[in-house]
Amino acid sequence: MKGRKRAARSRREVAYLEIRRMALEGEFPFWQRLPEEGIAEQLGVSRTPVREAFARLDSDGILSRYDDGGYYVAEPNLIDLRDLYELRLTLELRGILRAAEEGVEHDPELLEALRAEWLRIQAEPPPADGSFIELDESFHVGLSRASGNLVLTETLESVNIRIRPVRLHDFLDAERIEISIAEHIEILDAVIAHEIEKAADLLSRHIGISLDVVEERAAKAMTKMMRLRSRRR
Repeated sequence: MKGRKRAARSRREVAYLEIRRMALEGEFPFWQRLPEEGIAEQLGVSRTPVREAFARLDSDGILSRYDDGGYYVAEPNLIDLRDLYELRLTLELRGILRAAEEGVEHDPELLEALRAEWLRIQAEPPPADGSFIELDESFHVGLSRASGNLVLTETLESVNIRIRPVRLHDFLDAERIEISIAEHIEILDAVIAHEIEKAADLLSRHIGISLDVVEERAAKAMTKMMRLRSRRR
């Protein structure tokens, strides 16, 4: 019984991750209903895991649902992306720069625990299937939480939710994940060493690079999806 449950769970997860990858890489045409049966056949699973994956991806903001229950790829919102990244950077920089003020410092235990966690992640990086987004967000939220201003952290979490569907484009290859991990550790090392200005500069560069990558890859995926749609007319 347990073996069957694990197998079913695995099929659901495989379907979810693979459909998410295909959507993010532009393998489906824009504004066209996703073929549930065809995708199930392509992935070698029944229609149930595919249907469940569609529902999860709708919650993630990657798919949208028609009134009759079908799904299509949601168009990434690139118009507000730079404004949201600017807000994200402002919040995160404020969290770091608080430690430059008299009587304010980051929680050393939280910082050391975060660094130990990321050294473990660096030793065994996750697969390049988009799931790194959860780890990446946990880093930035953890660093903000260590600053001691929980209102900043709560606001950052709300911004992360809004940009997550587009930010997934940042983590679709192993090299980007390895670079991001190394940058996280470098930022932490600077904060732990009380090199606050250096940490702020590293964080600014880290977020700026992420924005550039996300915009470029999301735009490429959109172009590919629009070309697919034109060919199928």
